[in-house]
Amino acid sequence: MRSVWDAEESGVMRLPSGRLLRGRGLHQPIPSGAPPDFALYLLGKRPATPTWESRWVLWPDFRLPKDHDDALDALREAWIRSQRERVEIDCDGGHGRTATALACIAVLDGVPADKAVKFVRERYNPRAVETPWQRRYVAHFTAD
Repeated sequence: MRSVWDAEESGVMRLPSGRLLRGRGLHQPIPSGAPPDFALYLLGKRPATPTWESRWVLWPDFRLPKDHDDALDALREAWIRSQRERVEIDCDGGHGRTATALACIAVLDGVPADKAVKFVRERYNPRAVETPWQRRYVAHFTAD
């Protein structure tokens, strides 16, 4: 049985394939409803262990991931799992790192890299992807 988000829930973004992901800032309350099956934490330090399965990528605030290969592997994992599971992408505020990751996952889902930031701003949050280097990261992001 497929376990997915309610498409109308706050922070949920639909990819072109129909997969749903939820972005969230950890400074915000946990939304009501079902918890994630898997969460990808994009933080400058290891988060507390949640009650659901998770993965952490070392990604300092307002910056880029420290290890591109680890980030690519984690983003691929989140994209693959989102086909059948409730996947949540988290950073502190939910706009910079989270949205950058959502844009990269959109690229994995077929959105052209040069259109991915606009895609996420229209479907997730108008303030998504905060810094010029985060926008460049997405523009040059590939699945390779």
